Amino acid sequence: MMRKILLLMLIGCAPTPAPQHVPEWVGETKPYPAPAAQTQTASTPAAAFGAAPAAAPTAASGLAAKYKATVDKIVSAARDDRGAYQKLAYLTDHIGNRISGSESLNKAIAWAAKTMKDDGHDVHTEKVMVPHWVRGNEAAEITAPIARPMHVLGLGGTVATARAGITAPVVVVHSWDELEAKKAEVKGAIVLYDVAMPTWSEEKGPGYGETVPYRGMGPVRAAKLGAVAVLMRSVTAHSLRTPHTGATNYEDGVTKIPALAVTVEDSTLLARLAAEGPVKVHLRTEGKTLPEVESANVIGELRGREAPDEVVVIGGHIDSWDVGQGAHDDGAGIVTMMQALTTLRKLGLQPRRTIRVVCFTNEENGLHGGRTYAKDHAAELPKTVLAVESDSGGFAPRGFSIGVKADALDRVKGRVSEIAGMLQAIGATRVVAGHGGSDIGPMEPAGVPVIGLDVDNRTYFDIHHTEADTLDKVDPAALADDVAAVAAFAYVVADMPGRLDAQ
Repeated sequence: MMRKILLLMLIGCAPTPAPQHVPEWVGETKPYPAPAAQTQTASTPAAAFGAAPAAAPTAASGLAAKYKATVDKIVSAARDDRGAYQKLAYLTDHIGNRISGSESLNKAIAWAAKTMKDDGHDVHTEKVMVPHWVRGNEAAEITAPIARPMHVLGLGGTVATARAGITAPVVVVHSWDELEAKKAEVKGAIVLYDVAMPTWSEEKGPGYGETVPYRGMGPVRAAKLGAVAVLMRSVTAHSLRTPHTGATNYEDGVTKIPALAVTVEDSTLLARLAAEGPVKVHLRTEGKTLPEVESANVIGELRGREAPDEVVVIGGHIDSWDVGQGAHDDGAGIVTMMQALTTLRKLGLQPRRTIRVVCFTNEENGLHGGRTYAKDHAAELPKTVLAVESDSGGFAPRGFSIGVKADALDRVKGRVSEIAGMLQAIGATRVVAGHGGSDIGPMEPAGVPVIGLDVDNRTYFDIHHTEADTLDKVDPAALADDVAAVAAFAYVVADMPGRLDAQ
């Protein structure tokens, strides 16, 4: 529901809440739940998490007694292995960033298919048509009252300026209300959204969802008031003069204006100068959108021994932005899922149901991979018993974030908590109600329980969508723990007698 509200908000049809999750293709969907005020672990009574204090036994009762020894075996094997990191090293160092429509994404898709085949899995690809946006050259500089270059990155999907660029006065705003209050100044100007992202806190998590709507909606709202371009303060709480890109959204019938991200340092400089008097900026960009091209989701399976037509999906997105290496976003998620399946196969564990890895394409600027998968697999979604996504970085696991229908929430939380209680060795015991993930989100309306791997992402947005999202930021041991959490969780759900959400 939160995802639907945010989509409406980003196209101007709903008031602005203070969300934690925002759709990726108009300004990022990420499973970044704030730490809940009430979390359930193995040592927390169900009643403390909102469940009925005397709930009837469920099909999942006794999971620990049945599966703890197997879970320990999976965790030990995963923690002793560096296969995920080795996969990530090849993906990042030899292929690099992977934006939709690029040759590097095509190479990554071929690599993922071959790598899973080499690991012994049943593998195929499924066609997906995806957007093809190309950045081109871009630059910006302050021309008055001082002359100074700025570090910029065009927002994903931005249109180009004329060849000579744009020179115009800057109007600085810090909120939608201030944009409206200054509308008389906006016509013919460049609007700077100098909106600071709150710092991470244990109580609220990252403040990403509070800020990123300005990136998704900012150009359209400024254009409606006559602005000629937009600058967006990078959506990060910590900066070393590195700009952060991300998707923006245009609206039919509204003039498309260029939009670029500026660093926190340059944004605050512009704001200080504007408080003293008039400021002018010159900017240039060559961003252009080409016709859609063919891409693919990559599917790898460990077939179930008794009910192969029932499926547990585990996935992440194989595309990335066109900067850095896409290491945390979302190379880490992809290799976590690939290695989780490989860990189970190496251990000779064949669950009751099929476990299916999906490397989704085009999450960053279109979500076509997730949508196409849900459409193409609509007939089997009633037998898809779970979908798990990893898309908040390859940091140490903390637990799981659940997105299910309200009538199933309590019983799913209880069963997930039973499984999480077996993962104390890696600290993955936290269970919160929240968000599963953007790629698996299109399966949720069909009743598929969607769950996100919850990680310690307090530093994630320091490098998110930047040149700094590189392999050296990933801890091999933390990544191995992610593999352990996913492999154990997926195996238990795939093997337990009843569905995770069964009555």
